[in-house]
Amino acid sequence: MNMKTLEPAEPSAVLAQQAIAEEFSFFSDWSERYQYLIDLGRKLAPMDASLRIEANRLHGCQSNVWIVSDGDAQCLHFTAASDSAIVSGLIHLALRVFSGRSASEIVATDADYITRIGLSQHLSPTRSNGLAALIAFIKQQAQAALAS
Repeated sequence: MNMKTLEPAEPSAVLAQQAIAEEFSFFSDWSERYQYLIDLGRKLAPMDASLRIEANRLHGCQSNVWIVSDGDAQCLHFTAASDSAIVSGLIHLALRVFSGRSASEIVATDADYITRIGLSQHLSPTRSNGLAALIAFIKQQAQAALAS
């Protein structure tokens, strides 16, 4: 599979979540945080058009989101894209935490950055559901990799 993935900047999912919390703490209000999310979304590796197919579409999101995984239990990589700027930023954060990690680390990691940076209070219900669906997909892929 020809995928461009976001390589983790931090050596563990825990450290990635701490870094995300620190970055968001610099912003005094949510309009700045939303702008930062949009900026992060622009940094997502572009997803090949051949992967933007119905079979790779994540259901449960109001926006179109496509996601694919590659790898095995030792290291899983995810590539994803959305047609929404803010959702692309949410994808960037999730991939920063989970992509390029072992399946066991993915399964063991709770996405507590969502609460720590206040996303849970500031996302619409449809975006919250979509983010939950994204993280559930990532964890399901990790469970499947562990099982095989």
